[in-house]
Amino acid sequence: MHRAWRLIPSAAVLLAAACGTGTTGTTTTTTQATAARQGGTIALFLPESKTTRYEAFDRPLFEAKVKALCPGCKVIYGNAEQDAAKQQQQVEAALTQDADVLVLDAVDANAVAPLVNQARQKKVPVVAYDRLISGIDYAYYVSFNNVRVGEMQGQALLDALNTKGTTDKGQIVMIHGSPTDPSSADYKKGAKSVLDGKVKVGREFDTPDWSPDKAQQQMEQAITAIGRDNIVGVLSANDGMAGGAIAAMKRAGYKELPPITGQDAELAAVQRILTGEQYMTIYLDIRREAEKAAELAVALTKGEQPAATSKVNNGTADIPAFLLDPIAVTADKIKDTIVKDGFYQADQICTAEVKAACTKAGIE
Repeated sequence: MHRAWRLIPSAAVLLAAACGTGTTGTTTTTTQATAARQGGTIALFLPESKTTRYEAFDRPLFEAKVKALCPGCKVIYGNAEQDAAKQQQQVEAALTQDADVLVLDAVDANAVAPLVNQARQKKVPVVAYDRLISGIDYAYYVSFNNVRVGEMQGQALLDALNTKGTTDKGQIVMIHGSPTDPSSADYKKGAKSVLDGKVKVGREFDTPDWSPDKAQQQMEQAITAIGRDNIVGVLSANDGMAGGAIAAMKRAGYKELPPITGQDAELAAVQRILTGEQYMTIYLDIRREAEKAAELAVALTKGEQPAATSKVNNGTADIPAFLLDPIAVTADKIKDTIVKDGFYQADQICTAEVKAACTKAGIE
């Protein structure tokens, strides 16, 4: 652990001096320090499991990368299940277990500054993962360009409406993410920068917990308020909520679903895109994100400070950041992005119900 190994060299030097070992003492010191650096305790905290990416990708990819880079490192893991109090308990428990680094995807990124401060007092560096933590300085931020995600979603929806000739024939519904997630505000900002003044927004919702069930309820409310035939498109901030909105529209008797956006490239969403139920998703290379966070965590256990590629202001400080590029994916792009990268194998996507659509898209 980094706080422990920093004490080893001075102790070893004193021992060497007392024993008169000279060069041998220096060699022993180096060996001891190197051995100590081979281990460490890294804590990873994820916010929820309703979004399938966290347990299916983020956690296993992060843990595998840590193991590859640091076989002696231990990973403490906690999923808060969208409960901020539970996440606080998980973080505090990790600090009592002498975690060397915290990688934190906060349930409420606007309210965890006190937790980060607890870590700072113990000299434990914090990496904000996926969601920007506000109100305090910390080591790094690893995520995607979230405003760009919203821009891509907005542009994709606008392109689909223009192609169908329905841009000015009705209204759209906007289903945003959780109000406690700063990324949601960025997605919204990006989408609105593209859509404002070009489409009419009939109903707009913030969705607590990114819940697909709540998104379904919101879509049902929108259909009742606007009228089924007056909704020409849906801007959904992620795939799980898109699934909820689609369930509401099917229940309302839509013969043809309007274009709907998403994000995360969830397997069910990829299949919906191929069969025409969902128009697009934002493919985030979660492998790169999880592995970059793991690389930083391991480096920090060694006392290293890798140079960041950019900085993001969180309202209090300029946080060293690594921001990855999102990719907009429609049916014609699945083969050359999601499948090509091995995010899913063709046989995972092309179940019996989707086989014909896969063949049409050239996915075998």
